[in-house]
Amino acid sequence: MKYLKLIRYQNLLMLAFMQLVFRFLFLKESNIYLALTDFNYILLIISTVCIAAGGYVINNIMDQDTDEIAKPQNRVVGVSISESVAYNWYIGLTIVGVGIGFYLSNVIYKPTFASMFILVATLLYVYATNLKQIPVLGNIVVALLLSISIIIIALFDVFPATDEANRSRMGEIFSILIDYAIFAFIINLIREMVKDMEDIDGDYQTGINTLPIAIGIQKTKIIVGTLTLVAIAILAYYLKVNLFELDYVVYYTMILIVGPLIYFGVKLLNAKQKNEFHHLSLVLKLVLFFGIISIALIVFNLKHA
Repeated sequence: MKYLKLIRYQNLLMLAFMQLVFRFLFLKESNIYLALTDFNYILLIISTVCIAAGGYVINNIMDQDTDEIAKPQNRVVGVSISESVAYNWYIGLTIVGVGIGFYLSNVIYKPTFASMFILVATLLYVYATNLKQIPVLGNIVVALLLSISIIIIALFDVFPATDEANRSRMGEIFSILIDYAIFAFIINLIREMVKDMEDIDGDYQTGINTLPIAIGIQKTKIIVGTLTLVAIAILAYYLKVNLFELDYVVYYTMILIVGPLIYFGVKLLNAKQKNEFHHLSLVLKLVLFFGIISIALIVFNLKHA
């Protein structure tokens, strides 16, 4: 159990679940040729999960002082696991993840794509050691990394299988994956800012200069609220332009995605306590979950329209 806490397994399960949904409930149901076999796609998931897990480990190592103040009950490194053992886990997970990435890049005859895995692993390390100290930039990097896990699907499973005959269809599929990557980026960016407000006491006492510390909680809430309105506006526009004729999808999106975002915005106005910001963070995690599931509903609705 202590090692599961070290890698934050719940977030990793969410990541793996997301990639499984896109593959087996979207790409496989779209009747297109895919570059990766099912086995190799599972390897892609393992690679992504290993690199992300390595990122969580190095983050836990660097966050020991902050977690001792903000989340003492969740602290693992320096308590039940030594720092040297944690470093070994980080190195091992990262090597496995990047190594599988090299293998898959050669499987699809795109060896340069291996640089994606190296880039992600490097960003996770730089974030934990340096970028976290920079307001907003650190939030952007974390949000971007989740989006990359969706973009990797497009690059490894769709792009290599594209030729002149299917270019138009594959372009549509690629575009949909990019749209979901943008959605994941915006929601995760908002969530990272909310988590900074939740952890403001620990960050302040350990000298981490997050956005709430730099400009205050009230101004941060204005930025978060604005981003939430932008997310709702983008969703409404996307529904109207692309999915308005799919009744199930419209109802689903309004009830399980837009509705919770409105609830989030209202609750944000009066949020002050740590537990209130934690609740808001969980709401955004649910929004992300239902957003991912929506791709399966879109496919179902298209087939039964």
